[in-house]
Amino acid sequence: MAALPLHDNMIRLFVILFLLFNISNVFAEPFSGIVNSQPDSDLLILKRKHLRALSENNQVEAGDCLAEMGKICFNQGHYSMALDFYRKADRIYANINDRSRLAGNLSAMGTLYYYNKQENEAFQLYTRALKMYRSIRNSTGTAEVLGQIGHFYEKKHLYDSAFFYQQTALRLYKSVNLKDGAAKIYENLGSIYEDLEQYDSAQVCFNRSLALYKNSNNKIASIEVINNLGDIQRKTGNYAVGISLSKRAYGMALESKNLYQQASCTKDLGLAYRLLGRLDSAFHYMELSRKYSLEVYSAEAMKQTSFLQVLYEMDQKSDEIAKLESDRKINMLIGGASLLFLIVIFLSAVFVIGRQRVKIKEQNTLARQQEADHELISLELKNRQLEEESLKQQLQLKMRELSNHTLTQVRNNQVLEDLRSTLVAMIKEDKRDQKKQMQQLVSTINESFNNEAGWKEFNIIFEQVHQSFFDKLKDLQIELTAADIRLIALMKMNLNSSDIAVMLGISQDSLRVSRYRLRKKLNMTQGENLSAFVHSL
Repeated sequence: MAALPLHDNMIRLFVILFLLFNISNVFAEPFSGIVNSQPDSDLLILKRKHLRALSENNQVEAGDCLAEMGKICFNQGHYSMALDFYRKADRIYANINDRSRLAGNLSAMGTLYYYNKQENEAFQLYTRALKMYRSIRNSTGTAEVLGQIGHFYEKKHLYDSAFFYQQTALRLYKSVNLKDGAAKIYENLGSIYEDLEQYDSAQVCFNRSLALYKNSNNKIASIEVINNLGDIQRKTGNYAVGISLSKRAYGMALESKNLYQQASCTKDLGLAYRLLGRLDSAFHYMELSRKYSLEVYSAEAMKQTSFLQVLYEMDQKSDEIAKLESDRKINMLIGGASLLFLIVIFLSAVFVIGRQRVKIKEQNTLARQQEADHELISLELKNRQLEEESLKQQLQLKMRELSNHTLTQVRNNQVLEDLRSTLVAMIKEDKRDQKKQMQQLVSTINESFNNEAGWKEFNIIFEQVHQSFFDKLKDLQIELTAADIRLIALMKMNLNSSDIAVMLGISQDSLRVSRYRLRKKLNMTQGENLSAFVHSL
């Protein structure tokens, strides 16, 4: 009779073990503990913040709210809703070119695709996030993505790649002195060593992880690592040490009221006691694990129900808002079209009436304008005739003035030339007492030939008669001396060679030399006529 209860207990024990393993799978990754204590209320709060951010045109806060709502939906297992939030956040971050937030959002989407069994898409998003973090030299973000890629390779049993990425992430976390990040990487490395059954290395990594978690006072993570250390002891046959560690973790889980860790610790204790053959203790802890797991499942189910209700209400509100917005737009379009129709009719009437008035006014104005234009043209013709007559008279006057001035200058220079010739002849005689006085007279005569004041007056009158003549000479871009310009001006007046020589105070031979040099400066060939060229200016 005593064996029957034990037999019944054994059957119950194995049933419980079966249930526990199935229930624990419900809370496998990413639901490693209750991440959001009140996901439904958190989602509503974030939704209100998001709407306020949109109304204030705060793009950064709007994107952050969407990304956080995506994380909540992801942690609750609503992948499609989470992906929708992540993609909206992605568009905002890309629009404002916030590369740090964009990389973080890409990494979160990569994790979502990974748990949705879309590994290729997940890896592509991780790679993009890693490249972006590196481009902005964000060591913390880079280390986080490296750790995720390492975890990705671990689950594919590609342990060499997993070790490479985890160790690279560890070096980066150490370089920025981020202890929680380094602790997580040590925990990941311990998990890899445990999969490879290298329990000594696994224990070293878990101990380093625990030390860092303790240093940062991360109690929840510490519970999980202590429980992992107990699991290592159990797998290596050190059941007593393993049980001690699992009980320590269990006590911490009770203190922190973490149901998930309580269920995990009691399950490991049940397994350890079963291996020791202490089936009563195994049954006790397995029963506790079952109870905690059911509580976790019940709590999660309630939260899921509440969360789904919130999502449903949000969808309803979104649909209502969209419908109201659509109705408002339709009403605005109808009202706008009606108003536009009335305005078009009114404007058409105003336009027709106004057009008729304008036509009559334009015709009257055109008639008056034509009459005024006719009078104005007649007046302008008279004024032009008077101006032309006046200009002709002025030109004739200036021509006479220039001719008189030139003739006067020629006569003066001719007298001076005669005096100079006589004086030169007298100087050649031997009357030395008169020689010095006569030389002074010759010098005075030479200076009179080069009278600059007379030439300036000549230039002024000449330019009034022959406008822009000197400008055309400058346009030739040839270096002409003052003597060259005077020679050209005298030739322009049709003076003969003897008069030009007298005006310049030089001999006929010197004049021929001057003309020859001027032809060379003007690059004239032998057959070209210098006078014709001057008159063409």
